[in-house]
Amino acid sequence: MVRKFMHNIAPVILCGGSGTRLWPLSRETYPKQFVDLGGGRTLFKDTVLRAQHTPDSIEPVIVCNEAHRFYVTAELYECGVYGKILLEPAPRNTAPAIALAAFALQEGGVDPLMLVLPSDHAIGDESAFFEGVKQAAALAEQGYIVTFGIEPTGPETGFGYIEQGEALGDGGFKVARFVEKPAAEAAAAMLAKGGYSWNSGMFLLRASVYLNELERFAPQIYAACQAAWNGRKDDKAFSRPDSEAFLSSPSDSIDYAVMEHTDLAAVVPLGVSWSDLGSWEAFYQIGQRDDCGNVCSGDVMTEGTEDCYFNANHRLVTAIGVTGLVVVETQDAVLVAPRDQVQDVKKIVGRLQRDKRPECRQHPLVYRPWGSYETLVMDGRFQVKRIIVNPGAELSLQMHHHRAEHWVVVSGTAEVTNGDVTQLYTENQSTYIPVGTMHRLKNPGVIPLVLIEIQSGAYLGEDDIVRFADVYGRED
Repeated sequence: MVRKFMHNIAPVILCGGSGTRLWPLSRETYPKQFVDLGGGRTLFKDTVLRAQHTPDSIEPVIVCNEAHRFYVTAELYECGVYGKILLEPAPRNTAPAIALAAFALQEGGVDPLMLVLPSDHAIGDESAFFEGVKQAAALAEQGYIVTFGIEPTGPETGFGYIEQGEALGDGGFKVARFVEKPAAEAAAAMLAKGGYSWNSGMFLLRASVYLNELERFAPQIYAACQAAWNGRKDDKAFSRPDSEAFLSSPSDSIDYAVMEHTDLAAVVPLGVSWSDLGSWEAFYQIGQRDDCGNVCSGDVMTEGTEDCYFNANHRLVTAIGVTGLVVVETQDAVLVAPRDQVQDVKKIVGRLQRDKRPECRQHPLVYRPWGSYETLVMDGRFQVKRIIVNPGAELSLQMHHHRAEHWVVVSGTAEVTNGDVTQLYTENQSTYIPVGTMHRLKNPGVIPLVLIEIQSGAYLGEDDIVRFADVYGRED
């Protein structure tokens, strides 16, 4: 059992990244922290639960992109965790995101310690992590801005490094310097010398201390975030900082904006297994390998195949006589690459972006406040979706100018408003919504409603929605 310690710790979970290096599973609208790792587990859920289990933690603050808000709310619900959700109009890196959280946490005259956690890291040995938080909290109480260092397992060139300076007690050190991602020879030399840690991007600091140092070293960021927070709009679940003010903030990391300038920087080394899972190679390294060195997720069959990573999401993937490959299958795209070249997936994503291909941005599975939908088939003038509506939830009262819809109930009960008529439909029953007809879908039951939607028409884009009423206050 982890010993309790007496600090008021507010987890701040940052989940504004896009994770394009993990395409095709991770997309602009469906980044890696929300990708199902198996059994419904995601990196975001892992982070939320780790924060919840941290001794003396309070409800978390989540800073995320507007486009990801429904993924966040859905996964918080699944975790049984309540938290404050701050919506960035656009990403501005970590320094502004943490500033928004600090302003939010100071509402009501409180000034807690903030445990800043990226939402896309995998961490083993939670007891060691909690012990590190305990050590960092003792230093943060003294006014230090504490970053967590990861004890290196090798001369990694993909991470920044932190050099330890003067010992501070409580397992911490003053930060002597930060080192950018080094060349292989420099990384090996640092490991041989000792006293260096990988820069994890996790922090423990008091809200007021961070804001004071931010105002001192990055006054433009401070002023923009203060104005954005003061001009925010709150609704049921979200706080939306003023867009114009927030977008006037420079985009900068906490490392560049504050940590490399302040004399309050401290580091607590963590003896935990850690990965930022920034590539498919990282997934291979942490995966469970079979006798041939393969890591397989999903329905995979191999013959004479060695040292490969397979991730099958929707169909059987087979491989014969290949070595050292990464193969990732999704409903609408497949990636095949040598393991030692998988970082070049960003080149493919760049080409998809230039060609404005939807595969780089939109994932077939999309969360909404009422549930989710998944595109099963798309072919010119028609598409097929699987729609899941949570118990008691309802879609907006809406109409479409260009498409008709045919709904077939798979399980559960659907309350359908179709023009002037409202009627209940159950398993295997169906209804047709003509073009231009006002309609609404609701689940009045206690189990999820699952239905198949067949859309047909000249234009099938999600922007062909005219909303007349919406219980979630949406305009999009």
